[in-house]
Amino acid sequence: MLGAQGRAVHQCDRGWAPVFLDREQSISLMSVGFLLEKPDEAVVWRGPKKNALIKQFVSDVAWGELDFLVVDTPPGTSDEHMATVEALRPYQPLGALVVTTPQAVSVGDVRRELTFCRKTGLRVMGVVENMSGFTCPHCAECTSVFSRGGGEELARLAGVPFLGSVPLDPVLTRSLEEGHDFIQEFPGSPAFTALSSIAQKILDATPMCLP
Repeated sequence: MLGAQGRAVHQCDRGWAPVFLDREQSISLMSVGFLLEKPDEAVVWRGPKKNALIKQFVSDVAWGELDFLVVDTPPGTSDEHMATVEALRPYQPLGALVVTTPQAVSVGDVRRELTFCRKTGLRVMGVVENMSGFTCPHCAECTSVFSRGGGEELARLAGVPFLGSVPLDPVLTRSLEEGHDFIQEFPGSPAFTALSSIAQKILDATPMCLP
């Protein structure tokens, strides 16, 4: 998605040097995929080894001065999630951004994520509903493919902000698969409008989240 496949991580005097995505080194990235010999290699590690690597990604990477550190985790409430929260806790993380799709099965899984956040003392910055309808590229009509409104209702019941809905967008999908800059190339896309609104809400709320 970020066009970084095949890039390598190098050692420096401060630990691992992350992979930079632009010449200005304004966006840096770290992934276990950079540490594998082959891109199709499976990571078959037990909990302690995975947890140790998560801690290394936080403390042993030469991140430098950051505006934001974004940690993308898969759905779940596993040991890896616990290790991530504990590794970040000394740095007072702003909180969790929870993403769901409208279906009841997905909303049920994400409800457990919200419970996890409460039990670990992690602030929930808001809920985003992804795949929220399909916007026709010809007539701009939005069709609810997977139903609609599950994320907003979940946020209401949990008492957390609902940040917005992102529709299915073929242009966004193609951009992610080909590693193109969606924001720069398709500013008129419905997904662009939704994502920009969500990002602005997060930025507006950030000062209030700071200790």
